[in-house]
Amino acid sequence: MSSASPSGIDRRVFLTSLLGASAAVAGLSGCAGGSAAADTAGASSAPLAAKVPSGTSLKIASYLGQQQLQFKLAKLPELPFTVSSWLNIGAGPDVINAFRAKSLDLANNAGIPPIQAHFQGLAAKIVAIDITRKPNYLFATKPGSDIHSVAEFKGKKLAFSQGQAQGVVLLRALKKAGLSYDDVKLVQLTSNQFLTALQSGQVDVAPLANTQVPAYLQQYGAKGAHTITTDVVDLLNLLWAPQAVLDDRAKAAAIAAYIPEWAKGLVWQWENPDVWNEEFYVKTQNLTLAQAQGITKLANKPLFPPSWDEAIKWEQETADLLAEGGFVKKTDVTSLFDHRFEGIAAKAVPEEYRK
Repeated sequence: MSSASPSGIDRRVFLTSLLGASAAVAGLSGCAGGSAAADTAGASSAPLAAKVPSGTSLKIASYLGQQQLQFKLAKLPELPFTVSSWLNIGAGPDVINAFRAKSLDLANNAGIPPIQAHFQGLAAKIVAIDITRKPNYLFATKPGSDIHSVAEFKGKKLAFSQGQAQGVVLLRALKKAGLSYDDVKLVQLTSNQFLTALQSGQVDVAPLANTQVPAYLQQYGAKGAHTITTDVVDLLNLLWAPQAVLDDRAKAAAIAAYIPEWAKGLVWQWENPDVWNEEFYVKTQNLTLAQAQGITKLANKPLFPPSWDEAIKWEQETADLLAEGGFVKKTDVTSLFDHRFEGIAAKAVPEEYRK
């Protein structure tokens, strides 16, 4: 997530993703490791320790420093382990690389990176789930476009990144509209190239994160750019960790202790939008208050399901959709979930935040 923003627009206005949105994964060919299924299927069945052993530490992803700020503002209790480093990392491929390098123990992403990691042969598992019921992405058109529905995508050039949430949202939207891959022109890009591609007319449509839309329309709305709203969602905001970390009894216990605070932090952010707008968007991202309010207005209420059944079904549908397009090999996603952690987040929040 380090590429430059389009000229005239603050880099930080166009945040590629917030709270787990994932970025494009390149180099898919030749990445499918034959040992992934066996590795992930053999998840540790040892019960979680009731107490985090003294001296335990974790390296946790915190994109743009959001996690530490959220914990501080929510005045959450001190964690019962040491966070040896908060890594400013959020993009799926960066997280996967960090997992491989053993420089990261726990990350927050959407549903695609775990599928991608499995396809690449990296054993890792999902340990917590937040369900998103409202779309995190809108389809934005290039300036001067006369496209107003997904059905009108036929024959058009669409920005597509197969390894991240935006790509799957596009595939789901096409399927729902009865369009096949042959009906459109998928232009392979990474999400940090979407804005430039729209501005230059390289593509007709691109899925943009809700965080990107207000500033894009502010600059190009007068020139005929607009958005197309659908009910297609990127259902999962999740925490996941490498299998090697989860097989470490002390680190697994630390993750189990971290999950409730993660859930409480998201609830606090939802309940205190004015404070978050000022302290995060305005003070750390240099957005205007109006821009911050526009982003918050599109935010999802956090929902933590006691059961992961719906999440598993959605993840399987997503993996199947990717396999149908030849983007990954067909796989059974049940091996991507560590059920020892199921329900921990739900138990930590009030009833209204349980799915």
